[in-house]
Amino acid sequence: MLWPGLLSHRLSAAVKTQISIRTLATASRAPSENHGRWLSDTKRRLGKLFLHGTTAEETREASDILKDLTKNWRDYVAASEGFLTGETRRGLYRHNVVWGDMDSMVIPPLDQNITNIQMADLSFLGAFPITPAHVNNVTYARWAEASRINWAWNIAKHHDPQNLKPWSQLWTPKGLGLILKSIRVDYKFPVEWPDKVTVYHKLGDVSTTSFTLDVIIISEKHQRPAARCHEDIVVYNYQPADKTQLPGKAHIPDFMKVQFDETLRLQKEAKEDALENIRDISKRVEGLEMRVLGRQEMT
Repeated sequence: MLWPGLLSHRLSAAVKTQISIRTLATASRAPSENHGRWLSDTKRRLGKLFLHGTTAEETREASDILKDLTKNWRDYVAASEGFLTGETRRGLYRHNVVWGDMDSMVIPPLDQNITNIQMADLSFLGAFPITPAHVNNVTYARWAEASRINWAWNIAKHHDPQNLKPWSQLWTPKGLGLILKSIRVDYKFPVEWPDKVTVYHKLGDVSTTSFTLDVIIISEKHQRPAARCHEDIVVYNYQPADKTQLPGKAHIPDFMKVQFDETLRLQKEAKEDALENIRDISKRVEGLEMRVLGRQEMT
């Protein structure tokens, strides 16, 4: 015969276990966006299991998952959105953030009243300390530009070497060239020194004379996107063969079309593979949570 208090305790533990299982099943679903958050949440969940206490087998499985996340985290953050993260595709890889990239902020003492000083008189700033804040906003656009050139050069060098010369002329005024029509930068969080950034480009819409590129700038320190860019690129003919024509927009050449078709196909495959891996890891973590947390709650 069970005492009422003990029966109540066991029923409460059973209810908590069922609630936890439902909660874990919901949490394990891979999000459709923001896989940087999924990455950090998954690491946190695995860390919680170690704190609760795991068997040797559970520890090995959790460690294997952590090794996978440590090795392939860029795929889970970027490839899951269709970015190609391989060595022959990435634009910038672990690029150093240098001190000169930083903005400086003048921090006046709290007891100083500068409200009546004219903006033209900046001599007073020398008396206040200058504190580095974060990377200058323009730097993100420069990283995107450098990565874009490397993105095109990687296609030429590694995937279309027979057309290396026309590819290399795309960023010169010698014939067909690429012009940045517009760029939009969405800042996610401020990058600060010291850090490294990795930048990937993804081919978007392709028309007869232009195409778009999506850019993801990832902080290596935080392992999540620090900024995203959207670039609109126009093909421009600087030196028309017909002397009666003026320089202007031109059709995307056939050698680029072939590579663009292949790139779009590879991007789709990379996204599908990364999302499948994310779902698999989420299921494995969920199984570990059910075993470890469920066992703890029932004791």
